[in-house]
Amino acid sequence: MTTNTLFIRILAFGAIVAIIAGLFWSQNPAFLSTGNIRALMRHMSVNGVAALGLTFVIVVRHFDLSFPGVASFGAMTMGWLIAGGQPLWMAISGGLAVGLLFGIFNGIAVARFKLPDIVTTIATGGLAIGFSYFYSNGTSISRNFFMSGLLDINDGRFLGLDRPFAILLGAALIGILILNASRFGRAFYATGENETAAWYSGVPVNAMVVAAFALCGLCACLSVVLLVASSGAANVSAGTQLLMPAFAAVYLGAALFGRPSVLATLAGTMLMSLMLNGFTLLAIPYYYSDAIVSTVLILAITCFDPRISGALRRLIPARKEKLA
Repeated sequence: MTTNTLFIRILAFGAIVAIIAGLFWSQNPAFLSTGNIRALMRHMSVNGVAALGLTFVIVVRHFDLSFPGVASFGAMTMGWLIAGGQPLWMAISGGLAVGLLFGIFNGIAVARFKLPDIVTTIATGGLAIGFSYFYSNGTSISRNFFMSGLLDINDGRFLGLDRPFAILLGAALIGILILNASRFGRAFYATGENETAAWYSGVPVNAMVVAAFALCGLCACLSVVLLVASSGAANVSAGTQLLMPAFAAVYLGAALFGRPSVLATLAGTMLMSLMLNGFTLLAIPYYYSDAIVSTVLILAITCFDPRISGALRRLIPARKEKLA
């Protein structure tokens, strides 16, 4: 992508943000208030961290539908450890370990044993949801949460920023260093472009796929840590709200900037969070906002799919020739 093309895409993204913000502000001036912007950034943090992990799986041209279930299992694991009196760092580590282990399992199943990614991750996600019921028979866990310091993750500030947003920026910085500023990251893109060519070039293709799924599981559980810290309770449905916004953010960002990347995912997350926050302020029923998110996802996939975009590029010159 040339510098001019990137500049044009950035300008287009800024214009879209300004238009969306202006429309919601015209309907409710509280949209641009300090309190609402902070709430928007906290909401963006939860979905953004999950979307960052999913970005790696999309880069290697696979899908992971298990991460909402894995996130719920991670939330219940963390809640069970906190309720049992374990230190906060150990409880969070236990929740993150769940995501990492499930991600590694998914990656090995898909890369080593060549199982279909969609079916495999649906199965492992269901398995994770089933495991999450073992801790409390499906009831939410909140014992010791107030004394553990978990809620401080949501309420505290770091360098003037709310901690959830600071965690998102930290995760994004690490993601940029991995994906866009290292040889390791170029191997992800090479794997996604052409696994056979990447393998002959010396790229450990299977290891890259496993790493992508592992990062997706890890980020899903980190995302649900932020979610549980804001709600004050862990429950078996904690991760269910992550699926659509995460996929929509990744594909919307990829459609806007030409390919999936960390910065593109952040841009997509911002747009999705702007819309969802605005719908909430305007008291639009959730099923309308869900329908709009689904529509955005379909349009983003249509724009990002190389077969469709290629067909459109071939169609436009053909129509110009006919008109000439």
